[in-house]
Amino acid sequence: MDSTSQDLQRKPLQVTDLEIVEMEGEDIDEVLDIENLCFKSPWTRDAFEQELAIEWSKVFVAKKPTSHKKRIVGYICLWVVTNEVHILNLATHPNFHRHGIATSLLIFGINFSTRVGAEVATLEVRKSNLPAISLYKKFAFEAMGVRRRYYSDNYEDAIVMYSKLTA
Repeated sequence: MDSTSQDLQRKPLQVTDLEIVEMEGEDIDEVLDIENLCFKSPWTRDAFEQELAIEWSKVFVAKKPTSHKKRIVGYICLWVVTNEVHILNLATHPNFHRHGIATSLLIFGINFSTRVGAEVATLEVRKSNLPAISLYKKFAFEAMGVRRRYYSDNYEDAIVMYSKLTA
């Protein structure tokens, strides 16, 4: 087991140790590691590189200190267009599930979006992803529709969720 894996398997750190910053190109490898661990149809390096190049796209990473350096433990990808934010992707390293990382990223993303003028938020989530649905409901997201057979890996439906944002 390499030192990075050992660091990520240690006792969870407090959320107060979390630093959320805009993703840079040098972060892609760590983000891809999380992406591949979390999703059946993970985004590619090219997809993340494209997100970094799109004017209305923002990707933020959550970093925690380890014995060697700060490691990325989660990320959120947003599209902010006029008064709407669309949450494309939110993931936490599996060793940090249920430690408040996704909540912190979602709060950060919503706060960022309202500061730049977003009034509503939308997203799609797998019908089977009950932990994510529960998290979104805590932030006043409501189901507003279903995209049938949305996910190409198993043709699972996506629930479309919507929330009005407040500053």
